[in-house]
Amino acid sequence: MTDVAQVAGCSQTTVSFVLNGTPGIKISDATRSRVMEAARSLGYVTSPSAHAPIENGRHTLDGAIGFVSDQIATSPEAAVAIEGARQAAWDGGSLLLVAQTLNDPEMEPRTIRTLASQGISGLIYMTIFTRKIVPPPILYRLNVPVVLLNCYSDDHAFSAVVPSEIAGGESLTRHLVRLGHRRIGTITGEPWMDAAKDRLKGYRRALANADIAYDPQLVIPGDWSASAGYKGTMALLDLPDPPSAIFCQNDRTAIGCYEALKERGLHIPDDVSVVGYDDEEIARHLHPQLTTAILPHRAMGRWAVEHLRTTSLPGERHQVAKLECPLVDRQSAAPPPVSSRT
Repeated sequence: MTDVAQVAGCSQTTVSFVLNGTPGIKISDATRSRVMEAARSLGYVTSPSAHAPIENGRHTLDGAIGFVSDQIATSPEAAVAIEGARQAAWDGGSLLLVAQTLNDPEMEPRTIRTLASQGISGLIYMTIFTRKIVPPPILYRLNVPVVLLNCYSDDHAFSAVVPSEIAGGESLTRHLVRLGHRRIGTITGEPWMDAAKDRLKGYRRALANADIAYDPQLVIPGDWSASAGYKGTMALLDLPDPPSAIFCQNDRTAIGCYEALKERGLHIPDDVSVVGYDDEEIARHLHPQLTTAILPHRAMGRWAVEHLRTTSLPGERHQVAKLECPLVDRQSAAPPPVSSRT
């Protein structure tokens, strides 16, 4: 809906009201037409509520799907995944019932039991940080299919979907290599997290494939924050041979990187190229707009719902699906200055 709003020249809230046919909202016919035309041009799938059968004033839906996440209120990733799952559920005529558990050992199983008592036809179990989990025992006792979203288990008892982080890190680094960069710095996330480890693996793989020697001085540990981006960029610029490009391993880190480069009087991308990761909304509003990779939580939400319809109950091994993190090429990366090319 953010993309539709950008094309239509209105707010995301207006787009939501128009596409969902919200009653009692006074929006001009011209604005409604712009929103619908923008949605059609982008291939946006509108709410099925406009054409679902109605009985006694209510839409006829074929049951419900449960969705539990350890965090919702503090995480935009959860909201995006929920929206992808919601859209897929509605497309199939189902409701989506959502709950936050905070991994509480008492409240989590109670929450799942309550959802099960509502007659759900399947359950999506999500974690905010991509990681290996020990599934709570109650998941094995449910008599409905379960899909793990953004997590996986050693026993492969459930279908699972995670981002293809290694490939994403490799794609962004390879993009910089193809532009001609040989000195590519990176500011990582917290090293205990799967996402940080895998994005770094992708970075190293791209360098190796391009016959560029790995230089540990160019790898600065961070914590996903703008402050870490600022400090890490300053450390990279203070090297005797600073990089001509910096791979910030998330978009928030890139915010700090931008500030540090501007403070040093350097221009992006003329002096230093910058790429991020996640494609948060801020990436579109930085100047220049940030080249980044999409963290596919919306697609993972849709995948989870679609695979609930085909997955089996626990008892057989399931593969972990890895969804692509597509590169979004904007204006923050360009060939290096002539003096940096070797």
